[in-house]
Amino acid sequence: MKTLLSTLSAALIGAVTVSTAVAHDEVPGDAQQQPIVLQGGTLHTVTNGVLTDSDLVFEDGKITAIGKDLEVPGNAQVIDVSGKHVYPGVIAMDTTLGLNEIEAVRATRDAREVGPVHPEVAGHIAFNADSEVIPTVRYNGITHAQVVPEGSLVMGQSSLMHLDGWNYQDALVSGEMGVHVSWPRTYVINTWWERRSPEEQRKANEEARKELMKVFADAKAYFDAKKADRDIDMDQRWEAMLGLFDGSKTLYVHANDKRQMEQAIDVSREYGFKLVLMGARDAWRIADKLAELEVPVVFGSPFGLPGRDDEGYDQDFSTPAKLADAGVNFAISYPGYWDVRNLPFAAGHSVAFGLDQQKALEAITLQPAKFMGVSDKLGSLDVGKSASLIVSEGDLLDPIGQSLTHMFIDGRNVSLESRHTELYNKYQEKPAN
Repeated sequence: MKTLLSTLSAALIGAVTVSTAVAHDEVPGDAQQQPIVLQGGTLHTVTNGVLTDSDLVFEDGKITAIGKDLEVPGNAQVIDVSGKHVYPGVIAMDTTLGLNEIEAVRATRDAREVGPVHPEVAGHIAFNADSEVIPTVRYNGITHAQVVPEGSLVMGQSSLMHLDGWNYQDALVSGEMGVHVSWPRTYVINTWWERRSPEEQRKANEEARKELMKVFADAKAYFDAKKADRDIDMDQRWEAMLGLFDGSKTLYVHANDKRQMEQAIDVSREYGFKLVLMGARDAWRIADKLAELEVPVVFGSPFGLPGRDDEGYDQDFSTPAKLADAGVNFAISYPGYWDVRNLPFAAGHSVAFGLDQQKALEAITLQPAKFMGVSDKLGSLDVGKSASLIVSEGDLLDPIGQSLTHMFIDGRNVSLESRHTELYNKYQEKPAN
């Protein structure tokens, strides 16, 4: 008994220690109390070009005026942003932010459910608004993130979160917006960690494909039965997928190989799904088809190395420019959690390899907002939209020039402090000797 109590006590202490370690102490901003005027800055509106020496006014969390020499409302707080740049907040797609904390500590990872098929799982339910990672991501201009469950086949549903909430309810912008599927492999691999023979891999690939097709068929049968008012038992899995068939939800397919994407397109057209391709490393190979069919792409390998022996070193670097030239509707993502903070710089890297700078900015602001159905609220500096914006002394997409001075989410002034800045400031005080 003594040994059991000792073990339980140690486990409890460990759990408390982990909980303490992964909770940041930055207090969410207060609701906007007075009008705020950003005066004399360079406004990167995304929708209406770049406006120099211009003002932006927001009140009650929404942008109310944009222009030169605007009249200052009574009781307004005026912030001089002359020589600085104002951008809409960056929106990160395909993240596990708030679901993962410390890779090596299982108790801090809550991104994956047991089993291959769980469309009913919603990303926001497990979202930890107190994650120590969140302030480090905000520091580079990211105000919103799509939180996506992980999985081997049907992963679950994503939710859009803002990054300055007290809890998941407070941070939730839009929940259960689409079902995410990891498309079965269409190829075999030859790496040290793959112990199966090519024949075994092909068999497993085919079994996974058949299982996914059965999921779609069962969900469609459930949808048809509900539509016909048949008396059937409720199934949470198929309930979560109803929106795919009536067009109220999006099917997000995670796939990189050309053959995977082509299969996903064919199946989506058969069922009439609204499709978004996630990752889409081979999108450049079928760019014309993607443009013709108007299939949205969230390109997730902006810093990727060559995937094949005959690809150039810059294949992934230049893919966004190739997609833009072909007329593909695309966004740029940086899948992960702590490293999501590099998203603005990934977009900037694409500029260095041929992508227009305004297209790059749009690919991490307005395009993600469009893909998630919130472009009426987020993604650009427009009157009537949310005052979710950032102010930087330099180019947002430049890792050397970027230096944020202000962040606002729905008009709230958000802290730019983090564990990283605290440690930096601490060691600045260290004596030289």
